Amino acid sequence: MFDTVASQVSALSFVDIFNFCVFLTFTLCYTYQLYYVLVVLTRRAPKRTAARNHRYAVMVAARNEEAVIADLIHSIKVQNYPAELIDVFVIADNCTDRTAEVAREAGAIVFPRHNDKQVGKGYALDWGLKAIWEQYADKDYEAYFVFDADNVLDVNYFREMNATFDSGAKASTSYRNSKNFGSNWISAGYGVWFLREAKFLNQARLTLNTSCAVSGTGFFIATDILKKAGGWKWHLLTEDIEFSASSIIDGVRISYCPTAVLYDEQPITFRDSWNQRFRWAKGFYQVFAHYAGGLVKGAVTNPRGYRFACYDMLMTIAPGMLLSIISILFNSIIIVLAATGIMSTGVAIASSVTSVVFCLCNYLVFMFVFGVLTTFVEWDSIRTTTAKKIRYMFTFPVFMLTYIPIALIALVKKAAWKPIKHSISVDVAEFSEAEGARLSSK
Repeated sequence: MFDTVASQVSALSFVDIFNFCVFLTFTLCYTYQLYYVLVVLTRRAPKRTAARNHRYAVMVAARNEEAVIADLIHSIKVQNYPAELIDVFVIADNCTDRTAEVAREAGAIVFPRHNDKQVGKGYALDWGLKAIWEQYADKDYEAYFVFDADNVLDVNYFREMNATFDSGAKASTSYRNSKNFGSNWISAGYGVWFLREAKFLNQARLTLNTSCAVSGTGFFIATDILKKAGGWKWHLLTEDIEFSASSIIDGVRISYCPTAVLYDEQPITFRDSWNQRFRWAKGFYQVFAHYAGGLVKGAVTNPRGYRFACYDMLMTIAPGMLLSIISILFNSIIIVLAATGIMSTGVAIASSVTSVVFCLCNYLVFMFVFGVLTTFVEWDSIRTTTAKKIRYMFTFPVFMLTYIPIALIALVKKAAWKPIKHSISVDVAEFSEAEGARLSSK
């Protein structure tokens, strides 16, 4: 009898200690991001003005984007910024449609690329960048902007980003909004996530004068950074996060411009969403494997102003969700062992069931709170009806919950670039008018 009780207590202690360690690790690693929320809610982001205008090149790696590429180029051509200081280069990457012709007709310089061995945005950007250096060396571009073909820009985008560059930033990201937030719960999930990233991560980092992170599209990199790198040398599945990690290790601070607004088209089918997020998850694992050591070292040895930036980036790429997955799997194994009769410690089983429920509920509640907070803080920026804004606050946690199986499968399955079809054409003037009304109301 005493042996049975002792074994149950021992098993219970082991289960509880394991779950407590997981919870404590999460808390210690990520609590600082709650401080970010406080910073955003209580302090204004710094404003910048430019002493002069600078010359820029725009690079767009586009694959079969004939339906949307003209909108992006048009939104660049109508900027409140001297048109002669912006040249648009489209890398028509392995296209089988009229992307090159449409882009050329819209006013872009087009470089057709055909390479089925080196596939991916990073390779296309590197090829295009070197073509610009070779053929347009006399232009003396001071920085290079990177956009996706489905983007459109607010009319003041370049004016605002120029102020950031003129202030000394070597790289900067911008405010990423969605042009199809209201399509369904999937596009809304993306929309909330990117707004949360812009507002409660990058804006807080800007305010605290630490480094931000580039996220996919809507950013610039100074020419001297690219020249020093010998081109676009970042070729992992998430080349944007790889660039961010590499730069922060090297002591380059990435800035953020909250007044430069970009609209991005989000996937609306679960298959496209799964494929895209699966690639992202795999890419984050790749970046962690390549750069975690450098970030850990930088958090200890970098100049004092850059140590926290290294830690923050480490937490960004760290597979934090794996802690939740490991906890759920561990406790699920105990439950299965009990169900098959291999294990009979009932107290430990009850503890495991409680832990699984707690882990899932805690995750859903946390995401719901962030979804609600982001939606209300950015209410006027979200382009959809009031009813949909409210509805999608409740579906956002479900969207985020689907990351768990994606992150788990990405551990063991290879990932590759899979094109996502973009088809939503928008009225650029309408978007700019809406953004102007939003800013004037603040």
